[in-house]
Amino acid sequence: MATLRNLKIKMSTCKRIVKELRSYEKDVEKEAAKTADMKEKGADPYDLKQQENVLAESRMMVPDCHKRLEAALADLKATLIGEAESTIAEVEAVVKPTEE
Repeated sequence: MATLRNLKIKMSTCKRIVKELRSYEKDVEKEAAKTADMKEKGADPYDLKQQENVLAESRMMVPDCHKRLEAALADLKATLIGEAESTIAEVEAVVKPTEE
């Protein structure tokens, strides 16, 4: 039987990953705008290359965050389903003797 504490931990994990995902998506937008601005202004090629690397790293974090979120949600869902099945079994065990 999952404890309320474990469910809270799993929920908090999902919330944290969603916040991280939003943050990375904002970073990608910000870095893409900065890269475009640098290209437009004709920035130093070395600086532009470094900025493109920063943008690429930010973009790589988004799919990673999606994978972690999917895993955390699957874990939470499995826990909730297990808890529901356990509760149903307990209720049926209590109800059956009273029906007889």
